[in-house]
Amino acid sequence: MRADGVRVTLLSGDAPQRAARLARRLGLDSFVGGARPEDKLAAVAAAQQAGERVAMVGDGVNDAPVLARADVSLAMGQGALVARAQADAVLASNRPLDLVRARRSSARAMRIVRQNMIWAAAYNAACIPLALIGWLPPWAAGLGMAGSSLFVVLNALRAGR
Repeated sequence: MRADGVRVTLLSGDAPQRAARLARRLGLDSFVGGARPEDKLAAVAAAQQAGERVAMVGDGVNDAPVLARADVSLAMGQGALVARAQADAVLASNRPLDLVRARRSSARAMRIVRQNMIWAAAYNAACIPLALIGWLPPWAAGLGMAGSSLFVVLNALRAGR
């Protein structure tokens, strides 16, 4: 995620040594161990005050307030019920690396959505005026609209691959 310009910090309530081990395993440069819920909340608030968008991942009861505060929050699938209730989404697995896969999938889906919006806007901007002034017969406009819709649907299917 570092290559995408994303800064990742591990804020853990676990002992600092354990947090350091996990940070090393995940390849993180920044971590805080022994963080209390209010420490996590303060760290998120400070990042937001600095103009950063904050995504938080948590699994425990003590993570619920910070999950609610973050711009985007994810709870681990087997985490506490209150953490899952406060999160924007729940990751089905408990594997942290699945977060990277989920982020890449969502970025790909958003690219495809943008492509479809541009295609639909361009088609409508070009063909609707032509049909209104009579330069494009109604059957051709209808066929073009159906073809445009088919293109958008087929392009959207790429997101699932």
